[in-house]
Amino acid sequence: MSVTIREARDADADGLIALIGACWAEYPGCILDVDGEVPELRSIATAFSRRDGRFWVGEAAGRVVASVGILPACGDAGCADGAELCKLYVDRPQRLSGLGARPVALVEAEAAGRGAAFVELWTDTRFVDAHRLYERLGYVRSPGWRALHDMSNTLEYRYSKPLVGLRSAPAIAYRPYPAK
Repeated sequence: MSVTIREARDADADGLIALIGACWAEYPGCILDVDGEVPELRSIATAFSRRDGRFWVGEAAGRVVASVGILPACGDAGCADGAELCKLYVDRPQRLSGLGARPVALVEAEAAGRGAAFVELWTDTRFVDAHRLYERLGYVRSPGWRALHDMSNTLEYRYSKPLVGLRSAPAIAYRPYPAK
């Protein structure tokens, strides 16, 4: 099946929510509470644009089968120093087809075009297949984890990849999550 990656539109909400819901349903205890925890899914293009980001979806046969976004990430030199890869999801039948690497490459190209020195991402500790993809693409997991204090009791690992030469990704100023 041919997949076209395009800029997301707010009208992609239902397809995006269905994709992410299906991905989360593969893991016991993952609960997608759209309105309570990820309301940006209802108007993803607007939400990312307001935060100086971009969002893309992969579409096949009229269905959203992949997604990814980019937002600024803060490093030693400020928030223009890095980029955060967000919400990479691939529909189960499309996995292991190379589709997961395409949105990652898109984010890396966008980040490089913005002059970012690194790309970082946060991924649920349960998403082992995603960890293998990131590591295969040159991302390195940092020690430790963070807790989101959400309905899913999510713990996340941080991965990063330098975009400039061989230098290491700088330490970042983590943005705290509001306590729930």
